[in-house]
Amino acid sequence: MRHPDETEDPVTKEIIGRAIKIQRVLGPRLLESVYEYFLAHELRKAGLTVVKQAPISVVYDGIKLDIGFRADLIVNSEVIVEIKTMQKLEPVHDAQILSYLRFAEIERGLLINFHAYPLKDGIKRFSLTKNA
Repeated sequence: MRHPDETEDPVTKEIIGRAIKIQRVLGPRLLESVYEYFLAHELRKAGLTVVKQAPISVVYDGIKLDIGFRADLIVNSEVIVEIKTMQKLEPVHDAQILSYLRFAEIERGLLINFHAYPLKDGIKRFSLTKNA
């Protein structure tokens, strides 16, 4: 996992900028589904490809299991975005996005807690190396 102070790529920078814009307009205490909908809308306006509620399969011993894991957003097939509206993020939320990244074979992820104000305090960046 990279540290949050490392240089972010253009896609994650766009996602974060659009998320901050949404929270500035709507405020910090709405349902996750509201932020998911409008973040997908904003990212599409920016020309990015967005899949909402993207299914994540688990494969073990050649068996593919689809048991309901869903990423809130997958952007450009390269960044998973998990949206939360919680008083405080817990270690289980980190584990969730790290599992999604691994199973989806996507390197970068963002965990965005829209309950945090300012929003930058509720953003966590994740990165898996392809060689790990």
